[in-house]
Formats: sequence, structure tokens, C-alpha cells
Amino acid sequence: MAFRHETQYSTPGVQSGPSGAQHVQRDDHRPLRHLAPNWFAAVMGTGIVANAAATLPLQFPGLQAAATVVWGLASALLVILAGVWVLHWRRYPDAARSHGSHPVMMQFYGAPPMALLTVGAGTLVLGQRVIGLGAALAVDWVLWSAGTALGLLTALAIPYRMITRHNFDPDAAFGGWLMPVVPPMVSAATGALLIPYLPAGQPRVTMLVGCLAMFGLSLIAAVLTITMIWSRLLHHGLPAAGMVATVWLVLGPLGQSVTAAGQLANVAPGALPQREADGLDVFALVFGIPTWGFAMLWLALAIAVTVHARKAMQFNMTWWGFTFPLGTCVTGSTVLFGHTGADLFAVVAVALYVLLLALFGVVATRTLRGLWCGELLRPAR
Repeated sequence: MAFRHETQYSTPGVQSGPSGAQHVQRDDHRPLRHLAPNWFAAVMGTGIVANAAATLPLQFPGLQAAATVVWGLASALLVILAGVWVLHWRRYPDAARSHGSHPVMMQFYGAPPMALLTVGAGTLVLGQRVIGLGAALAVDWVLWSAGTALGLLTALAIPYRMITRHNFDPDAAFGGWLMPVVPPMVSAATGALLIPYLPAGQPRVTMLVGCLAMFGLSLIAAVLTITMIWSRLLHHGLPAAGMVATVWLVLGPLGQSVTAAGQLANVAPGALPQREADGLDVFALVFGIPTWGFAMLWLALAIAVTVHARKAMQFNMTWWGFTFPLGTCVTGSTVLFGHTGADLFAVVAVALYVLLLALFGVVATRTLRGLWCGELLRPAR
């Protein structure tokens, strides 16, 4: 992957020149300096494991309890990472600001808002068993509002910076370009869960219309970006081995859009007249099933290219891209099963969830190992 830009960037904490090695060695003892927004993908990947289990077509004793435990883990990760990130900004503001200017790392500013939204939805769906409905609603409203505001900001600010500060080569497009524009779609899907708790009338209508607008905002931006990613893969081949996992990120807006369309259709009767509500129900199928079909094609393609490049792939934080996008395909399949009753969607949802658990186990284990040995806390070489 190549790009051209006005200013030369280097990995934070690594300096060039004769004494560069000494600077790298010294920075290895300051792991907080190398914290980046892509770490919030771990919260997203953990949270989706819990959220997808909550409505999985196949339920068995202990599944909800296990999902609640995983939601608790995701919540703890979010609190820890948020605190450490604030500390990072206070101690190393130059390194923190450099992420917003780096043509690759700035894309991952979409991860923090999606982490907030994922944990917020899990709090309402699963956490109410632990903290009660009232507290769960309050937490979800706070996290949804913060995640939505940050997500709308990234959807505008990151493309603006890409347009005005960088000049990208034809082979620069990669799955990470979707990260800044997907958060509004996650807001649309998770916002649907809050609509029934609003007063009837204008509050519900406004929330529903707002979610639909964010659905369209994110969908059109994602379709444009996916087209560029498809073209890049066909004309220039796979990205570098360390970025192959980002191919899976395309599944995120696909699965999440199917989920959002179905969930908004579910709550529409309580907010809109019957005719409009029925129209959204039809749209959930007319849009959802074809999009789901393309998502399955992309999933097969992502698996194939990952197997093809597996020997050259070394673990890094982009591997968390295996989890959240796949989890949205689980929730999308579950929603379509609820709307159609077709066993095909139930079977696929369960099969994809098993794959999600396997990938989550691998990525979480490798992350813990990388933290233990300190490899993930050092600057990229």
C-alpha cells in the first residue's frame, strides 16, 4: 500500500538517524507512548461476542450468563482503555496528535465511538440483569450519545483530512478506510434499541428518523469506499501481509446495515403510521437479503485471501478486524431469521457465531501473549 502526502511521518517513538536505535530502546520503557486508537477494536471485538449471543437463534442454558460475563469484560476494557488513552494524551500529546495526521492510523479513530456504542448496546441487552433496567438505560444513553457524536465527527473529519492533507496513490485504499464512516451505522443499529423506551410521538419519530439518516449517511459512504477497495484488490493485489486482516473490515458495514435495517423495522410500528412501518419492514427484506448475500461472498473471499497469506501474516492489532465485522454478520443473519423465519439464516447465524468464537479465542490469546512479552507495547519496527 502506497500513499503520497505533504509531510513525512514515522512511527511514533522511533527516530531516524545515527542514534535512532537508542531512541527506540528508550521508548520501549514507555509503552504508554505507543497507545493508538486501534486498541479500541479489542473492545469492539469483545463486545460483539456478547451482543451477538444475546439474540442468537440457538439458545441453550448458560449462554446468556456467559454473554453477560463477556459484556462485563468488554465494559472493563472500555473503562481501562479510556482512562489510559486520556493519560496518553496528557503525557504524550505530540504522539497522540500524530495519530490524527498519519494517513493510516487516523482511520482507526472510528474504533473508539464504535467501542462506546457496542458496550452501550450490551449494557441495555445484557447488563440490565446485573444493574437493573433503569441504570442500564442511563448508561446506554450516555454511551450511545457520546459514541454517536464522536462517530459523526470521524465520518466528517477523517475524510476531510484525507482530502485536504494527503494525496493517495491508486493502491492506497484498504479496509481501514471504512472505520471512520461506519460508526453512524452502528449508531443506527444500536439506537433502534432505545426507541421503545422514548415517549410516544415526536421523541420516537425524531429518534427513528435520525437513525435512518445515519443509516443512509454511512451506507452510501461505505458503498463508495468498498468500491475503491474492490478496485484496489483487483488492480494491485493483496495489501502487505500485516494488513491482510483489514480485508475483513468490509463485512462490518454490510452486516451492520442488515442489522440496522431489520432492527429499525422492528421498532417502526411504535413510532410511525402503519403504512410507513410496513414499508420499513419490506425494506428490511428487500435491502437486507441481497446485502447479506454480498456479505457472504465477501466473507468467502476474505477467508480465501487470509488462508492464501497466512504464512506471511504476523500477529498485530489489525487481527481484531476478524471479530467485530464477522459479529455483525451474525446479528444480520439473526435479524433476517426473525423477519423471514427461514432456517437458512438461523443455521448461518449459529455457524458464523462458532467461527466468531474461534477467531476471538485466537486473537484474544495472541493479544494477551503480546502484552505479556511486551511486543505489542513497543513501536512498530
